[in-house]
Amino acid sequence: MAKNPTSLQKVQVRPRLRVMRGNEIALGPGRVDLLELIEKTGSLRSAAQAMGISYMRAWNLIRYTNQCLSKPAIKTVRGGKTGGGARLTDSGKEIIALYRRMERESQKASRQPLARLKKLLKP
Repeated sequence: MAKNPTSLQKVQVRPRLRVMRGNEIALGPGRVDLLELIEKTGSLRSAAQAMGISYMRAWNLIRYTNQCLSKPAIKTVRGGKTGGGARLTDSGKEIIALYRRMERESQKASRQPLARLKKLLKP
C-alpha cells in the first residue's frame, strides 16, 4: 500500500511546556494565552471571556502566576467611574516572549525525530 504523503504532512508536534514550581504549574500554555489576551484586550474579564473561562478562574490563574514571579506579570486597576482594566508589565511581556521562544525551540529540536517518526506512522 502506498503512503499518502498529504496525510503525513499534517502530522506535527505540539509541545505543551509547563514551568513547574514544586508540584504546581507556575506557567503553561493556557496562562500564556491568557496573558496575551490581557495584552490584546486590556481587560482580565474580556480575556477570560475570549478563553471561555470564568473571570474568577482567570483571576486565580493570574494571581498564582504573579505569586510565583519576582515581579508581577500584570497590573490591574479596579473598576469605578473610569472603568477598570489590566495591563501587562514589562515582566509579563518578557515572560510571553521567553515562553514562546521555548516553544519554537522545542519544535525546532523535534523536527528531525519527527521526520523519522512519520516514516513509522500509517498514512
